Amino acid sequence: MKILIVENEIYLAGSMASKLADFGYDCEIAKSVKEALKFENFDVVLLSTTLPGQDFYPVIEKFKSSIIILLIAYINSDTVLKPIQAGAVDYIQKPFMIEELVRKIRHFEEFRGFKNEIKNYENYINFALKDYEIPCFEAKKIKFPLLLKSSKNGYSDKFIFNYVKANKTPFLFLGKACFSELEKALAQSGDELIYITNLEELKEDEKEKILELCKKKKVAIQTSDFAQSAPFEELELSIRDKNFDIGEIVTIDEYIKYIIVNYQDKFPDTELSKKLGISRKSLWEKRKKYDVSKKK
Repeated sequence: MKILIVENEIYLAGSMASKLADFGYDCEIAKSVKEALKFENFDVVLLSTTLPGQDFYPVIEKFKSSIIILLIAYINSDTVLKPIQAGAVDYIQKPFMIEELVRKIRHFEEFRGFKNEIKNYENYINFALKDYEIPCFEAKKIKFPLLLKSSKNGYSDKFIFNYVKANKTPFLFLGKACFSELEKALAQSGDELIYITNLEELKEDEKEKILELCKKKKVAIQTSDFAQSAPFEELELSIRDKNFDIGEIVTIDEYIKYIIVNYQDKFPDTELSKKLGISRKSLWEKRKKYDVSKKK
């Protein structure tokens, strides 16, 4: 990890660089703002706010993507509040122990790692769920417990992901847990949102017990059984799929509808009907039956 020390007290800067090197950090020293602005690409910037007659804000602006920790002699709005509002993340007051500085550096290093990790997870989830189209909803109006009915988990996954992101609420994903695990989790639940999937895989008596346990709790339960009822609010999500899962068994009608919807813009009717093994008249009848309109 590369660290830039912007400090006009040469002895202090040298001492910091030497001690930080013992912890495995690669340090450079800049005695002035002008000198600091010549450098590029540092993970951490240790910036003195008592550089005589110098405006240190250009350093904050240039290295705003870095972890900027202020080195201050005293605390006031000019040395702490305003620089932090400009982009610095923390401060340490002189004199200080090098161990305390290292602790701060490691803390923000770890925090940044978590932020990047979360961002990567969000990007992956958005990519994985992009083909699942669900109705728009106002997160604040959603009430729990809630039974989510969807032909595939992806629809309810997207619903919960959007809700959690909009409300910044913690949640516990149980997925295909067995009855005893679900029962235990519901009994110990706190303020977090519990998300359960595949209710249809439980036995009938287990379903009833789980639904009863969910009353007055912040729980969302997904099922692919659209006939399933619950003693609380229900929400039916989109059941129209753009893709079939590998190994999934669908009816002939579902397959033909899928092909028509997704390929009618790629092939003329003559070729599309030929690929399906039906006549053009049958293709027209299928569109009428499935309520599928052809784009002009």
